[in-house]
Amino acid sequence: MSKVNVEALKAQSRGLRGSIAPELDDPASARVSDESAALLKFHGTYQQEDRDERKAARDGGAEKPWSFMVRVKATGGRVPAPLWSAVDDLAERHGNGTIRVTTRQGLQLHGVRKPDLKPVIADIVANLGSTLATCGDVVRNVVAPAWPYAHPAYAAARDAAAAISAEFAPRTGAYLEIWQDGQAVHEAGGEDEPIYGATYLPRKFKIAVTVPGDNSVDLYTNDVGVVPVFADDGTLVAYNLAAGGGLGMTHGKTTTFPRLADHLGLVAPERLLDAVRAIVVVQRDYGDRTDRKHARLKYLIADRGLGWFRSEVEREAGFALQPWRELPAWDDPAKFGWHAQGEGGWFLGLYVASGRIKDEGERRLKSALRAIADRGYDLVATPGQQVLVVDVPAGERETIDALLQEHGVEPPLSVPALRTRALACPALPTCGLALAESERALPAILAAIEAELAAAGLPGETIAIRMTGCPNGCTRPYMAEIGIVGQSADRYQLYLGGSPASTRLAKPWREKVRSWEIAPLLAPLFVAFRNDRRVGESFGDWAARDVLAEVVL
Repeated sequence: MSKVNVEALKAQSRGLRGSIAPELDDPASARVSDESAALLKFHGTYQQEDRDERKAARDGGAEKPWSFMVRVKATGGRVPAPLWSAVDDLAERHGNGTIRVTTRQGLQLHGVRKPDLKPVIADIVANLGSTLATCGDVVRNVVAPAWPYAHPAYAAARDAAAAISAEFAPRTGAYLEIWQDGQAVHEAGGEDEPIYGATYLPRKFKIAVTVPGDNSVDLYTNDVGVVPVFADDGTLVAYNLAAGGGLGMTHGKTTTFPRLADHLGLVAPERLLDAVRAIVVVQRDYGDRTDRKHARLKYLIADRGLGWFRSEVEREAGFALQPWRELPAWDDPAKFGWHAQGEGGWFLGLYVASGRIKDEGERRLKSALRAIADRGYDLVATPGQQVLVVDVPAGERETIDALLQEHGVEPPLSVPALRTRALACPALPTCGLALAESERALPAILAAIEAELAAAGLPGETIAIRMTGCPNGCTRPYMAEIGIVGQSADRYQLYLGGSPASTRLAKPWREKVRSWEIAPLLAPLFVAFRNDRRVGESFGDWAARDVLAEVVL
């Protein structure tokens, strides 16, 4: 993509319209202009090129193999059954036949051609879904714990996530105008953007809501983290706010770096939206609009200081923030198999390798989930790229189990823990930012690591491994016990020492490692870990106190 002045483009876009509509209708090209591609992100779609097919197309004199990735919004990961069935249909009719769960609890369709883009998004909207603001310089999909517990704390987190999502949804009418020919379906919008203004935010803005002790959302990697606080009698009394997290960086650019969010303060429940709005507005007004690689909130706080930022937020909000309330220790729980959710309902946690839902051989996971959705059960995407079947009556559990078995889907508790904790981004061939393989390379890497763990006398050891094809950190590798980050073709930077609870940044350990070298490099560490670990100590905690003292980078 050529250099596009995104700030000027937003200002001149007439509420994110630009020339999207006429370019979509132009049959002469399989792609849109770089300017329209930049605006389309706000509408929830990325223009991509299949880099596997690039050479064949070039050799044959054909246009590059362009397609679009479409991202479906799912606040807190919840996807109603009819919407899931619709997305499943679209994947078959207009995509590459797969659905992908994102690490922000959305769904992605890959391989959509330009003539099909409008029908795909229109169908999503018609089924009470949306793609608006799943990409672009806006508040993105708000994440929350996926577990559908009836407990008041989880209910409060879900309610807060829904309220925040509604508060920051763009108001432009361009979305329905372009994708529904102006027909108001369920998400009518006007022309004013009272929060964002004409140029929206300097960069993407990520918000997570969770409950005390549950860090399944990776709270500290978000621009804003929200945690409800309860009195001893269970009454909701306040919300803790954290600010300034984010993981994306650029290799060799020292002004970019991963950063954990700071504890900002505490607000009364009725002031939550006012406080979060003030944070967003301060970032809108002071964030760096001259360098998109330095435009996230984390850099504003790192450059100006937390004290300055808190004062500006308080000035904008019109009230003071109270001190952060101490919370229980964090955990990053994984929920596979059946769990009681309360009020007579059950949920089932299913394993999805790298979030890719597909039918492959005898394991027909995509068809199984479609059959479950067709029975009326909602599905929930987790930040760990897994899927939950929720609100299942006790008497229906055997039916769901039988349906999964019929489709060749293994019992979730039979999957090795190392695999259930592993994350990978799509990377090649579709992501334009990918420097190396990720999703396609991870299975072989995991198998090799499993073999080395077994050889070290650690079969079944649980280690959080996360892999990305570039340094932007979509799968949060800088929080992993072992992070694998693409640097160039089949060369990776290795990170060690993140905590299982996702509260500590990993540190770089080795550079330019080939994929087949990763497991042999780790093998001596596994032996040392077995010999030196303290009782109950994780690999990440051990590496942080032992290995990283000898880092050579």
